[in-house]
Amino acid sequence: MARVIMHQTSALARVVERIGRTAHEAGRDPSSINLVAVTKTFGAADVLPALEAGHRVFGENRVQEAAAKWPALKERFPDIELHLVGPLQSNKTREAVALFDAIHSVDRPKIARAVAEEMARVNKRLELFVQVNTGEEPQKAGVMPLEASAFVRHCRENLGLAIAGLMCIPPVDDEPALHFALLAKLARELGIASLSMGMSGDFETAIAFGATHVRVGSAIFGARTLPMTDL
Repeated sequence: MARVIMHQTSALARVVERIGRTAHEAGRDPSSINLVAVTKTFGAADVLPALEAGHRVFGENRVQEAAAKWPALKERFPDIELHLVGPLQSNKTREAVALFDAIHSVDRPKIARAVAEEMARVNKRLELFVQVNTGEEPQKAGVMPLEASAFVRHCRENLGLAIAGLMCIPPVDDEPALHFALLAKLARELGIASLSMGMSGDFETAIAFGATHVRVGSAIFGARTLPMTDL
C-alpha cells in the first residue's frame, strides 16, 4: 500500500509540474489552470493519497458512482470541490446539484432547465459549463458548434443561468489542437472565460490554447480496470 501511495502522489506531482511548465511556456500563470483529478472507477481508498497530498479538485463521470463515494470523503475533507464531467440525465439532476460544485456537461435545453429549477429550489449556485460537440459526432453529447451561441443565450436570458465556461472532448482520431482552438474561439465570441478541455494525453496542448480546467485521470491514478474513455 505504501508503494501505491508513493506512486500516486509522485504521479500527481508530475502532472502539477507539467501544468506549471506548460503554463510558463505559454506565458500564463499556472494558478489560472485548475487540475480536475478524474476518479471514475476508482474507490475512496484510491483517492485518499491525493487528498492527503493536499489536492482538492476532483471529477466524476457518473452521479450514481459519485454519490456512493464522495459524501463520506467530504465529511473528512470539507473543502473538496467536486465536478461532474460526464453526461447528466434529467432524473439525476436533484442528486447532482446536491453533490457537485460544478457541472461540465450542460448540453440541451431540458438539462439546462432542470439544473436551473433545482438550483433555485435549493438556493445553490454551481459553476456551469456548456458541452460543445466540436467534432459533431452523432454518438457524443454536446451542442453543435453552430448552435452554441443560441444555446448559451437561451441559458442566460431565458433560464437565468450564469454560464462560466465551455467544455469539449475531441474525437479520438482527430488532432486535439483543432478542437481546442475552435472551443477557445467560441468562448471569445460568447464572452466566456473558462475552458474545460484537455485530458491525460493532451492537457499540455489544451493549456497552450487557453484551458482553465484540465480533466486528468489515468496520468494520476493509473490505468482503469473498465474499458472506459481515458480521461
